[in-house]
Amino acid sequence: MKTWILAGITAALALSTPNVAFADKAKVTVYTALENDQLKTFKSAIETAVPEAEVVWVRDSTGVITARFLAEKDNPRADMVIGLAASSLLMFEKAGLLEPYKPAGVDKLKPEFRDSKEPYAWTGMDAFLGAVCFNTAEAGGVAAPKSWKDLLKPDFKGKIVMPHPASSGTGYLMVAGWLQSMGEDAGWQFMDGLHENIAAYLHSGSAPCVQAARGEQLVGLALDMRGASEKTKGAPIEVIFPEGGVGWDMEAAAIVKGTKNAEAARKIADWVATEDANKLFAKTYAVVAYPGADSPPANYPAGADKAMIKNDLGWMADNRERVLAEWSKRYESKAAPKK
Repeated sequence: MKTWILAGITAALALSTPNVAFADKAKVTVYTALENDQLKTFKSAIETAVPEAEVVWVRDSTGVITARFLAEKDNPRADMVIGLAASSLLMFEKAGLLEPYKPAGVDKLKPEFRDSKEPYAWTGMDAFLGAVCFNTAEAGGVAAPKSWKDLLKPDFKGKIVMPHPASSGTGYLMVAGWLQSMGEDAGWQFMDGLHENIAAYLHSGSAPCVQAARGEQLVGLALDMRGASEKTKGAPIEVIFPEGGVGWDMEAAAIVKGTKNAEAARKIADWVATEDANKLFAKTYAVVAYPGADSPPANYPAGADKAMIKNDLGWMADNRERVLAEWSKRYESKAAPKK
Protein backbone atom coordinates (compact mmCIF):
# COMPACT_ATOMS: atom_id res chain seq x y z
CA MET A 1 0.00 0.00 0.00
CA LYS A 2 2.77 2.46 0.97
CA THR A 3 4.55 1.71 -2.30
CA TRP A 4 1.35 2.43 -4.27
CA ILE A 5 0.77 5.72 -2.41
CA LEU A 6 4.37 6.87 -3.00
CA ALA A 7 4.10 6.00 -6.69
CA GLY A 8 0.88 8.02 -6.94
CA ILE A 9 2.46 11.04 -5.26
CA THR A 10 5.50 10.80 -7.57
CA ALA A 11 3.25 10.71 -10.67
CA ALA A 12 1.23 13.68 -9.46
CA LEU A 13 4.38 15.71 -8.87
CA ALA A 14 5.64 14.83 -12.33
CA LEU A 15 2.45 16.30 -13.82
CA SER A 16 2.36 19.43 -11.68
CA THR A 17 6.07 20.37 -11.47
CA PRO A 18 7.58 22.31 -14.41
CA ASN A 19 10.40 20.67 -16.31
CA VAL A 20 13.51 21.50 -14.29
CA ALA A 21 15.74 21.92 -17.33
CA PHE A 22 13.25 24.36 -18.87
CA ALA A 23 12.82 26.26 -15.60
CA ASP A 24 16.60 26.71 -15.36
CA LYS A 25 16.79 28.38 -18.77
CA ALA A 26 17.61 32.08 -18.91
CA LYS A 27 14.70 33.96 -20.46
CA VAL A 28 16.32 36.32 -22.97
CA THR A 29 14.03 38.94 -24.53
CA VAL A 30 15.23 39.96 -27.99
CA TYR A 31 14.00 43.00 -29.90
CA THR A 32 14.24 42.45 -33.65
CA ALA A 33 13.24 43.81 -37.04
CA LEU A 34 13.85 40.47 -38.77
CA GLU A 35 11.13 39.50 -41.20
CA ASN A 36 8.61 36.95 -39.91
CA ASP A 37 9.79 34.33 -42.39
CA GLN A 38 13.32 34.59 -40.96
CA LEU A 39 12.37 34.17 -37.33
CA LYS A 40 11.61 30.45 -37.44
CA THR A 41 15.12 29.55 -38.60
CA PHE A 42 16.71 32.00 -36.14
CA LYS A 43 14.75 30.52 -33.25
CA SER A 44 15.80 27.00 -34.15
CA ALA A 45 19.47 27.92 -34.69
CA ILE A 46 19.83 29.80 -31.41
CA GLU A 47 18.02 27.11 -29.44
CA THR A 48 20.52 24.60 -30.82
CA ALA A 49 23.60 26.79 -30.32
CA VAL A 50 22.62 28.10 -26.87
CA PRO A 51 20.31 25.49 -25.30
CA GLU A 52 20.44 27.18 -21.89
CA ALA A 53 18.59 30.22 -23.26
CA GLU A 54 14.86 30.60 -23.83
CA VAL A 55 14.52 33.42 -26.36
CA VAL A 56 11.40 35.58 -26.43
CA TRP A 57 11.24 37.55 -29.68
CA VAL A 58 9.57 40.96 -29.96
CA ARG A 59 9.32 41.86 -33.66
CA ASP A 60 8.34 45.00 -35.53
CA SER A 61 9.75 47.33 -38.18
CA THR A 62 13.10 49.02 -37.59
CA GLY A 63 11.48 52.39 -36.95
CA VAL A 64 9.02 51.01 -34.40
CA ILE A 65 11.63 48.91 -32.57
CA THR A 66 14.06 51.84 -32.48
CA ALA A 67 11.42 54.19 -31.07
CA ARG A 68 10.29 51.60 -28.53
CA PHE A 69 13.82 50.87 -27.35
CA LEU A 70 14.60 54.57 -26.88
CA ALA A 71 11.30 55.13 -25.05
CA GLU A 72 12.26 52.36 -22.61
CA LYS A 73 15.80 53.63 -22.03
CA ASP A 74 15.21 54.30 -18.33
CA ASN A 75 13.66 50.87 -17.82
CA PRO A 76 14.91 48.51 -20.57
CA ARG A 77 12.69 45.50 -21.25
CA ALA A 78 14.96 43.82 -23.77
CA ASP A 79 18.09 41.81 -23.03
CA MET A 80 19.39 41.89 -26.59
CA VAL A 81 18.81 43.48 -29.97
CA ILE A 82 19.34 41.20 -32.99
CA GLY A 83 18.62 42.05 -36.62
CA LEU A 84 18.16 45.80 -36.23
CA ALA A 85 19.80 48.46 -38.41
CA ALA A 86 23.33 49.28 -37.26
CA SER A 87 22.50 52.99 -37.56
CA SER A 88 19.95 52.44 -34.78
CA LEU A 89 22.45 50.53 -32.64
CA LEU A 90 24.94 53.38 -33.04
CA MET A 91 22.30 55.68 -31.56
CA PHE A 92 21.88 53.28 -28.64
CA GLU A 93 25.65 53.05 -28.19
CA LYS A 94 26.01 56.83 -28.13
CA ALA A 95 23.26 57.04 -25.49
CA GLY A 96 25.08 54.48 -23.33
CA LEU A 97 22.35 51.86 -23.66
CA LEU A 98 24.48 48.93 -24.84
CA GLU A 99 26.53 46.53 -22.72
CA PRO A 100 30.18 46.45 -23.80
CA TYR A 101 31.06 42.98 -25.07
CA LYS A 102 33.36 41.75 -27.85
CA PRO A 103 32.18 38.33 -29.04
CA ALA A 104 34.61 35.47 -29.49
CA GLY A 105 35.90 35.26 -33.07
CA VAL A 106 34.66 38.70 -34.08
CA ASP A 107 38.09 39.68 -35.45
CA LYS A 108 37.49 37.27 -38.34
CA LEU A 109 34.61 39.39 -39.64
CA LYS A 110 34.91 42.01 -42.38
CA PRO A 111 36.09 45.31 -40.80
CA GLU A 112 32.97 47.27 -41.76
CA PHE A 113 30.85 44.82 -39.78
CA ARG A 114 32.72 45.41 -36.51
CA ASP A 115 32.26 48.20 -33.98
CA SER A 116 35.23 50.51 -34.47
CA LYS A 117 34.85 52.19 -31.09
CA GLU A 118 36.00 51.14 -27.65
CA PRO A 119 34.50 49.66 -25.63
CA TYR A 120 33.17 47.30 -28.30
CA ALA A 121 29.36 47.07 -28.17
CA TRP A 122 27.79 45.78 -31.41
CA THR A 123 28.47 43.31 -34.22
CA GLY A 124 27.24 43.52 -37.81
CA MET A 125 25.48 40.57 -39.39
CA ASP A 126 24.56 41.38 -42.99
CA ALA A 127 24.06 44.34 -45.30
CA PHE A 128 20.85 45.42 -47.00
CA LEU A 129 20.68 47.81 -49.93
CA GLY A 130 18.12 50.03 -51.53
CA ALA A 131 17.05 48.94 -55.03
CA VAL A 132 14.49 49.67 -57.72
CA CYS A 133 11.87 47.03 -58.61
CA PHE A 134 10.53 47.88 -62.08
CA ASN A 135 7.56 46.00 -63.52
CA THR A 136 8.38 45.41 -67.18
CA ALA A 137 4.88 44.07 -67.96
CA GLU A 138 3.26 47.29 -66.76
CA ALA A 139 5.80 49.63 -68.37
CA GLY A 140 3.74 50.36 -71.48
CA GLY A 141 6.74 51.79 -73.30
CA VAL A 142 8.25 53.55 -70.28
CA ALA A 143 11.98 52.87 -70.14
CA ALA A 144 13.44 51.27 -67.02
CA PRO A 145 15.25 53.87 -64.91
CA LYS A 146 19.04 53.77 -65.06
CA SER A 147 19.67 56.56 -62.56
CA TRP A 148 17.77 57.93 -59.58
CA LYS A 149 17.01 61.11 -61.50
CA ASP A 150 15.23 59.08 -64.19
CA LEU A 151 12.49 58.56 -61.58
CA LEU A 152 11.68 62.28 -61.75
CA LYS A 153 10.34 61.96 -65.30
CA PRO A 154 6.60 62.62 -65.87
CA ASP A 155 6.22 58.99 -67.03
CA PHE A 156 6.40 57.90 -63.37
CA LYS A 157 3.77 60.29 -62.01
CA GLY A 158 1.80 58.46 -59.29
CA LYS A 159 3.47 55.14 -60.16
CA ILE A 160 6.16 54.89 -57.46
CA VAL A 161 5.96 53.58 -53.90
CA MET A 162 8.78 53.55 -51.36
CA PRO A 163 9.21 52.74 -47.66
CA HIS A 164 8.41 55.40 -45.08
CA PRO A 165 11.82 56.21 -43.53
CA ALA A 166 10.50 56.58 -39.99
CA SER A 167 8.91 53.13 -40.12
CA SER A 168 11.40 51.25 -42.25
CA GLY A 169 15.16 50.92 -42.06
CA THR A 170 15.19 50.48 -45.83
CA GLY A 171 13.36 53.78 -46.25
CA TYR A 172 15.81 55.60 -44.01
CA LEU A 173 18.91 54.17 -45.68
CA MET A 174 17.57 55.39 -49.04
CA VAL A 175 17.00 58.91 -47.74
CA ALA A 176 20.36 58.96 -45.96
CA GLY A 177 22.04 57.58 -49.08
CA TRP A 178 20.68 60.34 -51.30
CA LEU A 179 21.69 63.04 -48.81
CA GLN A 180 25.20 61.64 -48.50
CA SER A 181 25.87 60.83 -52.15
CA MET A 182 24.20 63.89 -53.69
CA GLY A 183 24.89 66.39 -50.92
CA GLU A 184 22.12 67.68 -48.63
CA ASP A 185 20.82 70.51 -50.81
CA ALA A 186 20.74 68.39 -53.97
CA GLY A 187 19.41 65.41 -52.02
CA TRP A 188 16.39 67.30 -50.69
CA GLN A 189 15.82 68.81 -54.13
CA PHE A 190 15.81 65.30 -55.61
CA MET A 191 13.32 64.08 -52.98
CA ASP A 192 11.07 67.08 -53.66
CA GLY A 193 10.89 65.99 -57.28
CA LEU A 194 10.48 62.33 -56.39
CA HIS A 195 7.61 63.20 -54.05
CA GLU A 196 5.65 64.53 -57.02
CA ASN A 197 5.74 61.03 -58.55
CA ILE A 198 5.16 59.06 -55.35
CA ALA A 199 1.82 57.29 -54.92
CA ALA A 200 2.40 56.41 -51.25
CA TYR A 201 5.07 55.86 -48.61
CA LEU A 202 4.52 52.37 -47.19
CA HIS A 203 5.40 51.14 -43.70
CA SER A 204 7.58 48.23 -44.81
CA GLY A 205 10.90 47.79 -46.56
CA SER A 206 9.55 44.92 -48.67
CA ALA A 207 6.01 46.03 -49.49
CA PRO A 208 6.95 48.46 -52.32
CA CYS A 209 8.61 45.71 -54.31
CA VAL A 210 5.72 43.34 -53.60
CA GLN A 211 3.30 45.92 -55.01
CA ALA A 212 5.47 46.36 -58.10
CA ALA A 213 5.72 42.59 -58.52
CA ARG A 214 1.92 42.30 -58.44
CA GLY A 215 1.53 45.07 -60.99
CA GLU A 216 -0.17 47.36 -58.47
CA GLN A 217 2.57 49.94 -59.08
CA LEU A 218 5.13 50.40 -61.83
CA VAL A 219 8.06 51.05 -59.47
CA GLY A 220 8.81 49.96 -55.92
CA LEU A 221 11.86 51.33 -54.14
CA ALA A 222 12.66 48.54 -51.75
CA LEU A 223 14.95 46.02 -50.16
CA ASP A 224 17.38 44.42 -52.61
CA MET A 225 16.71 40.86 -51.51
CA ARG A 226 12.95 41.22 -51.83
CA GLY A 227 13.45 42.17 -55.45
CA ALA A 228 15.46 39.03 -56.16
CA SER A 229 12.91 36.92 -54.29
CA GLU A 230 9.91 38.30 -56.19
CA LYS A 231 11.65 37.86 -59.54
CA THR A 232 12.54 34.27 -58.68
CA LYS A 233 8.86 33.64 -57.91
CA GLY A 234 8.10 34.66 -61.48
CA ALA A 235 7.22 38.35 -61.14
CA PRO A 236 7.91 40.36 -64.33
CA ILE A 237 10.28 42.78 -62.64
CA GLU A 238 13.76 44.09 -63.23
CA VAL A 239 15.84 44.70 -60.10
CA ILE A 240 18.10 47.71 -60.53
CA PHE A 241 20.93 49.38 -58.65
CA PRO A 242 20.74 52.88 -60.17
CA GLU A 243 23.81 54.77 -61.35
CA GLY A 244 25.19 57.07 -58.70
CA GLY A 245 25.17 54.41 -56.01
CA VAL A 246 22.70 53.09 -53.47
CA GLY A 247 22.30 53.67 -49.78
CA TRP A 248 22.76 50.72 -47.46
CA ASP A 249 22.76 49.74 -43.84
CA MET A 250 23.50 46.54 -42.00
CA GLU A 251 21.69 44.41 -39.49
CA ALA A 252 23.55 44.12 -36.23
CA ALA A 253 23.32 42.59 -32.76
CA ALA A 254 24.12 43.89 -29.29
CA ILE A 255 23.51 43.23 -25.60
CA VAL A 256 21.38 45.71 -23.66
CA LYS A 257 23.08 47.43 -20.77
CA GLY A 258 21.94 46.15 -17.38
CA THR A 259 20.53 42.83 -18.62
CA LYS A 260 19.99 40.27 -15.89
CA ASN A 261 20.74 37.49 -18.36
CA ALA A 262 24.23 38.59 -19.37
CA GLU A 263 25.82 35.13 -19.52
CA ALA A 264 23.22 33.71 -21.93
CA ALA A 265 23.23 36.95 -23.93
CA ARG A 266 27.02 36.78 -24.36
CA LYS A 267 26.75 33.22 -25.69
CA ILE A 268 24.13 34.33 -28.21
CA ALA A 269 26.37 37.25 -29.23
CA ASP A 270 29.22 34.77 -29.74
CA TRP A 271 26.97 32.71 -32.01
CA VAL A 272 26.11 35.78 -34.11
CA ALA A 273 29.80 36.12 -35.06
CA THR A 274 30.24 32.50 -36.18
CA GLU A 275 30.54 31.23 -39.74
CA ASP A 276 27.49 29.01 -39.20
CA ALA A 277 25.38 32.00 -38.18
CA ASN A 278 26.57 33.98 -41.19
CA LYS A 279 25.65 31.13 -43.51
CA LEU A 280 22.16 31.42 -42.05
CA PHE A 281 22.17 35.20 -42.65
CA ALA A 282 23.26 34.52 -46.25
CA LYS A 283 20.00 32.68 -46.91
CA THR A 284 18.25 36.03 -46.64
CA TYR A 285 20.95 38.61 -47.46
CA ALA A 286 23.48 38.65 -50.29
CA VAL A 287 26.23 40.41 -48.31
CA VAL A 288 27.20 39.06 -44.88
CA ALA A 289 29.89 39.76 -42.29
CA TYR A 290 31.90 36.52 -42.42
CA PRO A 291 34.31 36.40 -45.40
CA GLY A 292 33.39 33.68 -47.86
CA ALA A 293 29.93 33.10 -46.43
CA ASP A 294 28.24 35.38 -49.00
CA SER A 295 25.79 33.51 -51.21
CA PRO A 296 23.82 35.81 -53.56
CA PRO A 297 20.50 34.23 -54.57
CA ALA A 298 19.13 33.70 -58.05
CA ASN A 299 18.15 36.90 -59.86
CA TYR A 300 20.18 39.12 -57.53
CA PRO A 301 21.57 42.04 -59.57
CA ALA A 302 25.32 42.03 -60.20
CA GLY A 303 27.59 44.74 -58.86
CA ALA A 304 26.30 45.15 -55.31
CA ASP A 305 29.74 45.92 -53.90
CA LYS A 306 30.37 48.65 -56.49
CA ALA A 307 26.86 50.07 -56.10
CA MET A 308 27.16 50.61 -52.34
CA ILE A 309 27.97 54.26 -51.61
CA LYS A 310 30.71 55.26 -49.19
CA ASN A 311 28.35 55.19 -46.25
CA ASP A 312 28.91 56.87 -42.90
CA LEU A 313 26.82 54.87 -40.44
CA GLY A 314 27.77 57.30 -37.68
CA TRP A 315 26.30 60.15 -39.73
CA MET A 316 23.13 58.14 -40.23
CA ALA A 317 22.80 57.64 -36.49
CA ASP A 318 23.70 61.20 -35.46
CA ASN A 319 21.37 62.82 -38.00
CA ARG A 320 18.42 60.44 -37.89
CA GLU A 321 16.07 62.60 -35.82
CA ARG A 322 16.89 65.77 -37.76
CA VAL A 323 16.52 64.09 -41.16
CA LEU A 324 13.26 62.34 -40.26
CA ALA A 325 11.76 65.57 -38.89
CA GLU A 326 12.59 67.39 -42.11
CA TRP A 327 11.38 64.51 -44.24
CA SER A 328 8.06 64.35 -42.37
CA LYS A 329 7.53 68.09 -42.71
CA ARG A 330 7.95 67.85 -46.47
CA TYR A 331 6.38 64.52 -47.43
CA GLU A 332 4.16 63.05 -44.69
CA SER A 333 1.02 63.91 -46.69
CA LYS A 334 1.49 60.78 -48.81
CA ALA A 335 2.19 58.36 -45.96
CA ALA A 336 0.03 55.24 -46.14
CA PRO A 337 -2.29 54.65 -43.17
CA LYS A 338 -0.73 52.52 -40.48
CA LYS A 339 -2.49 49.22 -39.88
